[in-house]
Amino acid sequence: MFQKILIANRGEIVVRIIATCHEMGIQTVAIYSDADRYASHVRAADEAYFIGPAPAAQSYLRIDAILDIARRSKAQAIHPGYGFLSENAAFAEACAEAGIVFIGPPASALRLMASKIAAKKLAQSVGAPVVPGYSGEQQDEEFLLREAQRIGFPLLIKASAGGGGKGMREVWSAPTFLEGLEGAKREALASFGDAAVFLERLIQRPRHVEIQVLGDREGNLIHLGERECSIQRRHQKIVEESPSVALTPALRAAMGNAAVRIASAAGYSNAGTVEFILDEDRQFYFLEMNTRLQVEHPVTEGVLGVDLVRHQLLIADGQPLAISQEQISPRGHTIEVRIYAEDPERNFLPSTGVIQSFSEPRGPGIRVDSGVTSGDEITQYYDPMIAKLVVSAEDRPAAIARLRRALEDTAIFGVTTNVPLLHAITLHPAFQDGLTHTDFLQEYGFSGNEAPQESSLPPEVLLAAAMYDIAGEVKAKGGRATSGSYDRFNSQSAASANPWTSIGPWRMVGEARACAYQYQGKAHIVTLLPLTGAQFSSWCAQIDTLPAETIECEITQNMLILQRGALRLRTRVRRDKNATQVILNGRYYRLERRQPPDVESTAHSGGAIVQQQRTLTAPMAGTIVKVRVSEGEEVRAQQVLAILTAMKMEHAITAPQDGKVRRILAREGDVVKGGAIIVELE
Repeated sequence: MFQKILIANRGEIVVRIIATCHEMGIQTVAIYSDADRYASHVRAADEAYFIGPAPAAQSYLRIDAILDIARRSKAQAIHPGYGFLSENAAFAEACAEAGIVFIGPPASALRLMASKIAAKKLAQSVGAPVVPGYSGEQQDEEFLLREAQRIGFPLLIKASAGGGGKGMREVWSAPTFLEGLEGAKREALASFGDAAVFLERLIQRPRHVEIQVLGDREGNLIHLGERECSIQRRHQKIVEESPSVALTPALRAAMGNAAVRIASAAGYSNAGTVEFILDEDRQFYFLEMNTRLQVEHPVTEGVLGVDLVRHQLLIADGQPLAISQEQISPRGHTIEVRIYAEDPERNFLPSTGVIQSFSEPRGPGIRVDSGVTSGDEITQYYDPMIAKLVVSAEDRPAAIARLRRALEDTAIFGVTTNVPLLHAITLHPAFQDGLTHTDFLQEYGFSGNEAPQESSLPPEVLLAAAMYDIAGEVKAKGGRATSGSYDRFNSQSAASANPWTSIGPWRMVGEARACAYQYQGKAHIVTLLPLTGAQFSSWCAQIDTLPAETIECEITQNMLILQRGALRLRTRVRRDKNATQVILNGRYYRLERRQPPDVESTAHSGGAIVQQQRTLTAPMAGTIVKVRVSEGEEVRAQQVLAILTAMKMEHAITAPQDGKVRRILAREGDVVKGGAIIVELE
């Protein structure tokens, strides 16, 4: 067995691989870019080497630099993780030429299955069904338009070298085909260095079901059951589970056998995944093969009790497959959700920034795979995934209940996350009944600006904010706020929380204290009166004009607990300069505190609003890849004016209303900061 391996990746997958390596007595080598100098995967490794600047092309995609570090560190093998170079045949060949083992399939299989066109032809050759479409070599626009009309609409344009939804466009009519083709080719070239595409008929309301395969170098191949990954946003998975409620034993066997035939025909070894779509008549079609360890591999590990990374290492070491098809026996149910730094209410726009605090859920059957912790930064350079939350239980209803509770116990401050969306999914009857498909989010109003929002502000959120703020005030005055420690909960200095040293929300009302907050444009007042002899941990509390009640408060190291009689409610609270932030049952609330009036800004507020409407800004840091208008041009509401790419995804900048382009302040190829003005309108 290897004595030392290098992991050519970053983030949670590196931490995950390191865990198994250390169990097996294998030393690990990590690499890091400028942005990852203090990252979790660097801290977890036995050795760590600087690889280059933050952009992946200058760091994690540099084959020569990675191999040089492998030689210097005397690593015997390289695990590529997923993403980056994990499916790069040239990298696998370079490893072989350098005498270093590539922990993955042979380069020939990587090269063959990297072409979605070639993979479809291979699947057809072994009798696996494929979706009708066009997968030839011809890439002329007019030819592809004619093929699209032959196939019929709606259809999908897909990058031949792609995956993860990149370089993919849905087209519903002929007039929009060429525009979709242009976008798909541009994104495919930027993501994979290859603009080739193919066309498929769009199967409506399909399930996305994939089969895990595992094979050794002697040609032994097995499948390890399925994972259903139907709930997706932007063609990228966010919920994965096993077993799938849609599969009968016969269908499971048929899909597993098809996956093994495809992998065997490709000369495959090590871990891989064959992906299928399943229509409403339970007919399955080959989609693609991912020639690497999947993001969602913990789902299979959860239902089978296997360590896929361990099997990868054994196979790469030349050992025969250590498990047979007969030994594959799923138990219970496992669900994984991906926690992203993104805003579902803004079309899943990534949220960059520093994670001020990250509290992970704990309990039986809960696993959290994460590459970030409190104090780490989500940057524009890499995928915005924060963690994978995985739960296992004896059946699907129990797993859903466990997942819901785990999401309620997850608290992340500093960036906007999709935790509330994931929690809302667990509560939806269609999900609970297993009625999932790839358009699940759109059908049930979970996508983009239509994401479900909290219709009202729970009173407990206001109480938690007020208790927390007054705890800081009392601490600043030298009193005893609670039975816990405010300083341990928040490193913010007591002086900054003192309402008597700065204009803030607190005002004296006799012996009571009143706090003013604003949430979604509505003002709220919380009045607190300390109860005699309670040492400021017991209060008579009133919210707006609601009846007053007695509330006890305790602040521990990582949470604020409200108690009404015997009922205890756990929240997490944090302050920033202008607001108090509360997380209750996994949902984030930002309560604006009353700020001192600014005469200058108040006097010019009307002009500021007009100016904001006239300028279009970058929603986040990224690169301008397309400017579609010229200065002086008349534009319509919702017309795309420019396209920005960030985190490997494209974001359209559109006109909010009809008008004329007054000035363009960014050119194609410019790297811009979030909030930078791109276009001014008249």
